[in-house]
Amino acid sequence: MNAVTPMMAQYLEIKAGHPEALLFYRMGDFYELFFDDAAAAAEALDIALTKRGKHDGDDIPMCGVPVHAAEGYLLTLIRKGFRVAVCEQMESPAEAKKRGSKSVVKREVVRLVTPGTLTEESLLEARRHNYLAALGQVRDTYALAWADISTGAFHVMPLPASRIGAELARLAPAEVLISEASDAAMRPVLADLGIEPTILSRGSFASDAAEARLTTLFKTASLEPFGDFSRAERSAMGALVDYLEITQKGKLPLLRPPRQDNVSRLLQIDAATRTNLELTRGADGTRAGSLLSVIDRTATAAGARLLERRLSSPSRDLGDIAARHDAVEWCIEAQNAALSLRESLRKVPDIDRALSRLALDRGGPRDLAAVRNALTQAEALSDVLEGTTLPDLLAEARAALTGQSELLGLLDEALVAEPPLLARDGGFIAEGFNPDLDEARILRDEGRGVIAGLQADYAQRTGITSLKIKHNNVLGYFIETTATHAAKMMAPPHSETFIHRQTTANQVRFTTVDLSDLETRILNAGGRALEIEKRLYDTLKAAILAEAPALSALALGLAEFDLAQGMAVLAREEDWVRPRVDDSRAFEIAGGRHPVVERALRSQGGAPFIANDCSLSPEGDGPALELLTGPNMAGKSTYLRQNALIAILAQMGAFVPATRAHIGCVSQIFSRVGASDDLARGRSTFMVEMVETAAILNQADAQALVILDEIGRGTATYDGLSIAWATLEHLAEVNRVRGLFATHYHEMTALAGKLPGVANATVAVKEWDGEVIFLHEVRPGAADRSYGVQVAQLAGLPSAVIARAKSVLEALEKGEREKASPKALIDDLPLFSVAAQAPARKEKAAPSEVEARLRALSPDDLSPREALDALYELRRLLPE
Repeated sequence: MNAVTPMMAQYLEIKAGHPEALLFYRMGDFYELFFDDAAAAAEALDIALTKRGKHDGDDIPMCGVPVHAAEGYLLTLIRKGFRVAVCEQMESPAEAKKRGSKSVVKREVVRLVTPGTLTEESLLEARRHNYLAALGQVRDTYALAWADISTGAFHVMPLPASRIGAELARLAPAEVLISEASDAAMRPVLADLGIEPTILSRGSFASDAAEARLTTLFKTASLEPFGDFSRAERSAMGALVDYLEITQKGKLPLLRPPRQDNVSRLLQIDAATRTNLELTRGADGTRAGSLLSVIDRTATAAGARLLERRLSSPSRDLGDIAARHDAVEWCIEAQNAALSLRESLRKVPDIDRALSRLALDRGGPRDLAAVRNALTQAEALSDVLEGTTLPDLLAEARAALTGQSELLGLLDEALVAEPPLLARDGGFIAEGFNPDLDEARILRDEGRGVIAGLQADYAQRTGITSLKIKHNNVLGYFIETTATHAAKMMAPPHSETFIHRQTTANQVRFTTVDLSDLETRILNAGGRALEIEKRLYDTLKAAILAEAPALSALALGLAEFDLAQGMAVLAREEDWVRPRVDDSRAFEIAGGRHPVVERALRSQGGAPFIANDCSLSPEGDGPALELLTGPNMAGKSTYLRQNALIAILAQMGAFVPATRAHIGCVSQIFSRVGASDDLARGRSTFMVEMVETAAILNQADAQALVILDEIGRGTATYDGLSIAWATLEHLAEVNRVRGLFATHYHEMTALAGKLPGVANATVAVKEWDGEVIFLHEVRPGAADRSYGVQVAQLAGLPSAVIARAKSVLEALEKGEREKASPKALIDDLPLFSVAAQAPARKEKAAPSEVEARLRALSPDDLSPREALDALYELRRLLPE
């Protein structure tokens, strides 16, 4: 059996402390991985798996990644579900040798890299939050805490068990922490969202220990200055902070004091509805095709993150909604000032994430410069607004932009315009800022000039013009000449000055006393200059972190201006209007449009989007529920979705795609649109639909907005009709919601005359020459048929199948009129008629006089006058 080497013994000891993570073990310029870690990483990263030495008689698998490129590999591993423990060398090999020739360099894990604890710019999406969430439970009460350590945001919210899935869907956290005590109960909820939780011990969630952790973090005697937190809230927040202490190895991020949110202040949207409406993620799970991608006109990363927060969490506070609308309206009306704001905003760096990296010692000179540049633009933006009357939200934001002139002056004076990425590279402190640094730089830089002068002097004294003074890491500075000239330098009188150091194949190297002294001075000057710069970096970083709360407020102020300006640009470009939002139950939309579909049609160069009205006014003479009929492909689902999206946009504080909108504040939005199964849990499309419908009927209140599409379609006709019928009755009589209910069950249109508050509407179509033309226009009334066969024809079904379908449909419709049973009708239909009846070819009709004249025309040969005359002639040829 092979003995374990000291290095491998150290590796195994460190790995034993982090069995759940891949261990990035620093060895010089590489992070090395061994054993099972190496095999897993090599496969995930598609890199070579090699071997190094033996352990227990077997080869040790090994792979490695360069330190300078590690971030890219880390991102790949994190996205594939791995966690990584980063183990650094805590001393140099030279320092280790002082303890003995066989001493191993000290190494420690300095950080655990997990999905919810990323801060590096290259590992994060600049325009999205990266939330770490913790779910606390104390008996039957729950709370959710979440933080983005890359920006410092920290929130907590008490919530009922029924809202856990909905709130996690709203936040879309990168990582969720739960207690081992809650694992069994929470797994199904998290599985529905595709979340694999991180399990912590019960001790991490202990509410009494949580208070001590939080007060230590925020340096307060109690949590009272931040709010009255329940035990469940303290449990969730404490677990989150405990996890950060574990993963960051005691170096806690710059978290803001916790903000207590309340689910009752937000428009509640469950997970299924978020998916159906594609608010922040399209059908393919990416940002493309989502509502967010269409409405984003922000100029900064912080503004984009604020936009996503507002869209994911529309408000129910009428004051907040009105203030946001006022801000957008001001940006539209004060267009010249707003354009100047936009130019300043384009130059604003991501100050929140720069602050976070500096607090965690993962920053560099460019983060210092980011703070300076943000302060510069904030000052410029504030100057543009000097003397301007602003709406309350923007006035508050502007107040946060000032008060940092002293810090700005310090950073302006201290930093060069374009600093390097790393502090160890030096060269980021401006000339004239520190006399000691200037002196060291002069000595370092002039020393190089002296080297050149010394080389010229030695070349003249020896008469060897090819003599050069060079430098390498082994010899330092040395004089080099060819072997031909070396004998001259080693002979008197030059032998008294030049000291032989090394002979190579073609060159001989010398030194002198003067050269050695000069080298010492130069090397010391360079090291001293770098040491001074690092010390100044720490001083500047401390000055910035001392102003962290004010800088966070400034960053939010800039984001508010950016979001308001972006919403104004959107409203101007797309002709959106300010909605009226109040505490009524009205829902009056004139000329409403679906923003995503409208954008898609425009980009494809197709027909313009057909705008439609929607009137749900249960407090007036209008209906509370609209029963929508019409064929597939006519636009029913688009109509349903667009009205839900208009409500969300209005309550997030945006203008809306309509010519007029009056919306009584909506408390909940429920959507059941589109079909999907859940194969992983063995649930059919119909079962998924019933589960989601049950949630709506059990939870919707009178202020809710509900949109349902074809409930009951996944089962037998009469079963489906009865479920849809009963669902509509329950929504109207028990839930008393405002809603849109699309169906193909025409029998349900009779409910409009029986149920108060229910009205019929249909999507208009037109038949022309045996084909159906979709007008995409919603009108009062009910559809008389579904046009399913015509839609099938448009989809490209074989003509024989279409012809057969028409004959079967005619027979069934005739039987229904004559009260014959479907079985009897089918028995009467001839078998194999699809094969027997080849579709009759349409005889080509003779061309009309108009067509004949059109074919005779050659547009390229017509003058404008001749073209106009031809048009009048064709008009006369049309039959009356």
